[in-house]
Amino acid sequence: MPKKTPDLSKADFSTLSEFRYQMRRFERFSETAVQAEGITPLQYLLMLHIKGFPGRDWATVGELAERLQAQQHGVVALVSRCEAAGLVARRASMEDRRRVEVHLLPPGEEVLTRLAALHRAELVALQGKFTVPTLHLPDDHDA
Repeated sequence: MPKKTPDLSKADFSTLSEFRYQMRRFERFSETAVQAEGITPLQYLLMLHIKGFPGRDWATVGELAERLQAQQHGVVALVSRCEAAGLVARRASMEDRRRVEVHLLPPGEEVLTRLAALHRAELVALQGKFTVPTLHLPDDHDA
């Protein structure tokens, strides 16, 4: 038997709509900012995920694919484009020669630092407007 769809109020739809609107505004801001630096939004995200990877300053293609929610072969192509632009470099791991690490290069670090500062300022400006929606979700016994 199909689960009963929860009833959503007008306020629930308004909350979801506002959240998506603010998220899209931020994405549009980001697209414009990164294009002004001469890179693509995906190149920015790749560099951000390398720099922000927990516990180290590099990541594998598989880890980047997960962070980007993309196919591994697409990330390989993205890394190749970033490498050709002098933003990142692939290096064989010293611990496991089968593993390839993707590292930021100084020019990539410079672009990323400028863009991250802009993104941080934009997020500060959005504070209070960009919140995760709170919706009334029925308890299991409500269904």
